[in-house]
Amino acid sequence: MSKHHTDPAAAKALSQRFQNKEARIAIVGMGYVGLPLALTFAEKGHTVVGLDLDASKVDVLLSGKSYFGHIPNARVAPLVQSGKLTASSVFAEIASCDAIIICVPTPLTRYREPDMSYVEGAARFIAPHLKRNQLVVLESTTYPGTTDELLVPLLGEPNGLIAGVDYFLAYSPEREDPGNKSFHTQTIPKVVGGYTATCSEIACSLYESVVDRVIRVSSTRVAEISKLLENIFRSVNIALVNELKTLCVEMKIDVWEAIDAAASKPFGYMPFYPGPGLGGHCIPIDPFYLTWKAREFGLHTRFIELAGEVNTAMPRYVVERVMHALNDAGKAVNGADILVLGVAYKRDVEDTRESPSMRLIELLQEQGAHVSMHDPYVASLKVGNTDFASNPLTQERLEKTDLVLIATDHTSVDYELIVRHAPLVVDTRNVTRRVSAPRKNVVMA
Repeated sequence: MSKHHTDPAAAKALSQRFQNKEARIAIVGMGYVGLPLALTFAEKGHTVVGLDLDASKVDVLLSGKSYFGHIPNARVAPLVQSGKLTASSVFAEIASCDAIIICVPTPLTRYREPDMSYVEGAARFIAPHLKRNQLVVLESTTYPGTTDELLVPLLGEPNGLIAGVDYFLAYSPEREDPGNKSFHTQTIPKVVGGYTATCSEIACSLYESVVDRVIRVSSTRVAEISKLLENIFRSVNIALVNELKTLCVEMKIDVWEAIDAAASKPFGYMPFYPGPGLGGHCIPIDPFYLTWKAREFGLHTRFIELAGEVNTAMPRYVVERVMHALNDAGKAVNGADILVLGVAYKRDVEDTRESPSMRLIELLQEQGAHVSMHDPYVASLKVGNTDFASNPLTQERLEKTDLVLIATDHTSVDYELIVRHAPLVVDTRNVTRRVSAPRKNVVMA
């Protein structure tokens, strides 16, 4: 078979290995995306090796444990004991694998441009070990064109392998939502776009062996932009309600009540809720990948950029509400004892990536406040040069504060206790609405 033509027999054999659960899968990057994906493949019968340069993660996995609170040890241990799941920092393991899935971070630089160093690094680690008739899939969220413009030359140059001919290449955006009890890796539909039609078929056969529904699209670029569209949609709509919230506060209207009323419409409306700012890896970051790419075509993504401005401004707005609340109580923010409740970026997870609480703490400290924090999922946190430990949430502690700022609405927190005993509460999540205690000391923000 010529090197410049795909070997149909080899392609069919690879698909068959995926379907029969006889494949060995390498997952590059064992973070919030890679670990649940690795567990799902192993649970479905594939043999999986998790590759990560962080030796501490490798050691934890090899001991049969999880390093994420939302993933129990009981899920990891049986897979390690059975040999279905292993972990390593040695990328030579790739040579014996049928598929290599890249799940590495794609952050922004200080100039809010795509930082592709993790993807580039992963490709360079993979390339020396890449062989004919292997499948490579990128899952990291990125700008349209990454797979064919960045990965193709990096994977092929060291060994002369041609994408779509000698090896198969696809893009399938991750859709992980840590802590979501309604959806998980298997039940979340998987979008797949291949570098060629054959690449698409093979990549679909891989994911069909573990995911309930696979959606095949015409190209890697369609798959890449589909993930950005999902997150841009959320960013723009959250910015809309955040801006509406600031107006409703001035007009003395309960924005949450208004949103719930609008949500009663059974068509043409989807509720989004305001907050203290955006957190996590997706919404605060991913839209700017498309903004950056648009400049290549001389275009400006005005909606995306405006939404980013509105959402980025929310922590400062919340701090202004804190200052007004203290002022109305006859106190100054300078020297005030403020307890920030919740530093994870969303409820019931330990994930602090891009958490707006970090910015809230910085801004409060700049105003001279004495800041402490409580989070049932985060034992400690470093903001700037300051180390924070989670304070016990007791009646005595609450009574000594000047203000409690609710930044994350963890479900395990006793909000009744907070409202009853904190002199002043600023609620950015509308979580105190369910308490039976009088809410005269609660200010919405």
